[in-house]
Amino acid sequence: MPRVLSEACPLVLGSASPRRREILGSLGIPCVVFPASVDESTAPGEKPRDYLERVVGLKRGAVLARLGERPAGAVLVADTSVTLGDEIFGKPADVAEAEHMLDRLCGHEHVVFTRYSLSAPDGGALCERTVASRVWLRAATRAERRGYAASGEGLDKAGAYAVQGLGAFLIERIDGSYTNVVGLPACELVQDLTAGGWLEHFP
Repeated sequence: MPRVLSEACPLVLGSASPRRREILGSLGIPCVVFPASVDESTAPGEKPRDYLERVVGLKRGAVLARLGERPAGAVLVADTSVTLGDEIFGKPADVAEAEHMLDRLCGHEHVVFTRYSLSAPDGGALCERTVASRVWLRAATRAERRGYAASGEGLDKAGAYAVQGLGAFLIERIDGSYTNVVGLPACELVQDLTAGGWLEHFP
């Protein structure tokens, strides 16, 4: 039987993302941060969904291998990709690459995928899901794109923008989960935690 999440038996978040931690905190889900460190580079010709499935599997394995006897009710790992067609936009290496990504994305529809994995600390009771949201960035001017890239806000974010920050001035429309674009789809996650027995009730 899955163990109900509590302060004594929290959700282990295998991610260093402050956005994911904030989403869990806003939901009142007790968690501890225990980041996974894996190679997140794409393989030649790898499709976005295949990439996410592979990387999330690596993260889950890395966290479970290091978890040891730490008290935990469940383990959550996730990865988010910004995609234009089959092209995956990761985190930009510098301001110049951030500006290049914004040049590509502004004025077009793109898709943000987040895949997450929930499991018991022993790797059992596995639940995995991939959620997609369609996003439209407005056709910002060159000066706006350059200024936003130079702000540095998008340097640690896939696609070089933050929907919840200064980057909101670029967001024209979202079709799908907003929190998915931030980095963790709250609606689906709560459903899976409840269905899996990790939450007795919500809220």
